[in-house]
Amino acid sequence: MSRTSQVNRKTSETDISITLDIDGTGISEVDTGIGFFDHMLNSFAKHGLFNLRVKVTGDLHIDSHHTIEDTGIALGTAVREALGDKESIRRYGSCILPMDETLMLCSLDLSGRPYLGYEASLLAPAVGDFDTEMLKEFFYAVTYSAGMNLHIRQLSGENCHHIIEAAFKSFARALDDATRKDDRITGIPSTKGILL
Repeated sequence: MSRTSQVNRKTSETDISITLDIDGTGISEVDTGIGFFDHMLNSFAKHGLFNLRVKVTGDLHIDSHHTIEDTGIALGTAVREALGDKESIRRYGSCILPMDETLMLCSLDLSGRPYLGYEASLLAPAVGDFDTEMLKEFFYAVTYSAGMNLHIRQLSGENCHHIIEAAFKSFARALDDATRKDDRITGIPSTKGILL
C-alpha cells in the first residue's frame, strides 16, 4: 500500500498544498516564497528520501512567521496521514549529523503524543529571508500536527546556516529511520496496541 498524502490548508494568512510520499527517492519541488526555507525543505526531502511537493502562498508582506509555521502544520499533518495506522513501522529514529563545525542531534518517536524538546543557539536574527527564531516554531508545528515526540539538540556549532541545515537534515534522517517498515514487526509497535 502506498504511503502518500495530499494536504491542502487555507487560511486568511496562508494557502498551502503539500504532497508527500514517505517511500520516495528524495525528489522535491518546493516554492514557499522564502528561498532559504525552500532550500531546507528540499534538503529534508533529499536526505530523508521523501518525495515532496510544497506550494505556499503566504502573507510575506507582513513577515515569514505564518508561512513557516503553517507549512510545519501542513507537513506534520501530511506525515501523520501518510503513515496511517503505523503498522510495522520502526517507530523510533535518531541521527547525530555533522555539518562543518556543527553537530546536531535529532531523536524522535512516532508515538502519537506530541512533545518538542529543542536546544539551539542561533545568534543571527536571520539567514537570508528566514527568521532564525522560526526554526523552533516550525518544528513545534510539525511535532504537534504529526503527533510525534521530537528532540532536537545542537551539540556544537556557530554558523546559523549550518545549524539550521543540520537540524533539517538530522530530522530527515531520523524520520526516515522511524517510518521504515520492519518485517519483524507485526501489527502496531506498541504494547498498547495503538499509536495515538
